[in-house]
Amino acid sequence: MPRILGVDIPGKKRLEYALTYIYGLGLTTSREVIAKAGLDPAKKADDLTDEDVTKLTAVVREGYTIEGDLRREIGQNIRRLISINCYRGTRHRRGLPVRGQRTKTNARTRKGVRRTVGAVRGKEARSAAKTTTAPAAKAPAAGK
Repeated sequence: MPRILGVDIPGKKRLEYALTYIYGLGLTTSREVIAKAGLDPAKKADDLTDEDVTKLTAVVREGYTIEGDLRREIGQNIRRLISINCYRGTRHRRGLPVRGQRTKTNARTRKGVRRTVGAVRGKEARSAAKTTTAPAAKAPAAGK
């Protein structure tokens, strides 16, 4: 398993697909990186020499934001949206879809597991709910 910029890439895969294991490099970008480094995309990652790894590292460092820097940048962008109270920021804060998707149905990835609101089913659950939410006994009204 070769290590490029702190990430172990799978050695048994073709180089163009192995580079996609680096956060921030997709298939198109990995092909660009390989072309700039002058390497064969069909080569397996295990077959890379130290010189090849150095070339790849140099190309990625000089032209692309990856891994921790990219995660930090994305996080800062989201925090900025939240702090200026724009629509996208409020959607991020509430954990709802940001890009206009419907939420009446679907959106389970962002909203999480369904939580039933309203009536409690079952006799035992109903009696337990009554005892926990029953208001304190009111004192009789003074006067008449």
